[in-house]
Amino acid sequence: MLLLTGTTAQAQELSREQAVQLLSDTNAQTRREGTVRLGEVGMMADVTLLLRALRDPDEDTRDRAEQAIWRIWGRSGNKEVDTLYQKGVEQMNAGDLKQAIVTFTRVIEIKPDFAEGWNKRLVGDLRKSLADCDEVMKRNPDHFGALAGYAQIYTRLEYYDRALEYSRRALQVNPNLDGVRRNIDLIERLLEQRRQQIVIVRRFPESAAKGLFATIALSSTAPV
Repeated sequence: MLLLTGTTAQAQELSREQAVQLLSDTNAQTRREGTVRLGEVGMMADVTLLLRALRDPDEDTRDRAEQAIWRIWGRSGNKEVDTLYQKGVEQMNAGDLKQAIVTFTRVIEIKPDFAEGWNKRLVGDLRKSLADCDEVMKRNPDHFGALAGYAQIYTRLEYYDRALEYSRRALQVNPNLDGVRRNIDLIERLLEQRRQQIVIVRRFPESAAKGLFATIALSSTAPV
């Protein structure tokens, strides 16, 4: 325990440059310390190295690299904006999505080049959220969270081809997104169902039309 405490204290004293050097160390624990420290003091320029660490053979290093990336992305360099941003995150976590949108909109107004302000506002209308995703990607092309966001939105809109494309792009940047991987399985099943339906319609157009009219008739008599 004393050794662990001492190691942690040493990591907290590392400079940004020293932390960067630790990412290439052969010892997994050392790499972990480097990723954690970069999460505390790193800059956007360090994200490229942390993205590489998402493919580290050590699982803990990969997890800590992802956490470090999110921490760096969440720093705007403006104290007022960072305070508002944290307030918005707390509102989201508390389920107050309406007020969170207001807060993140204010963040965007103050510092429009802060990509994470746009990303966190993805809690409203689906079409507007797609536009916010566009703004994130203009500022941060490696934002795997926004890429996964595109996929979720397009899935809900039933644009499954686009959802599959963005899911795969998200995994190309961050291969550790298990939720995105599960989403790909779902989308592929939905696409296969759609393809089967198209085949049926083409082979049996009259029967398909009768089935459609029957569905319409049932829906028109269903209770509201």
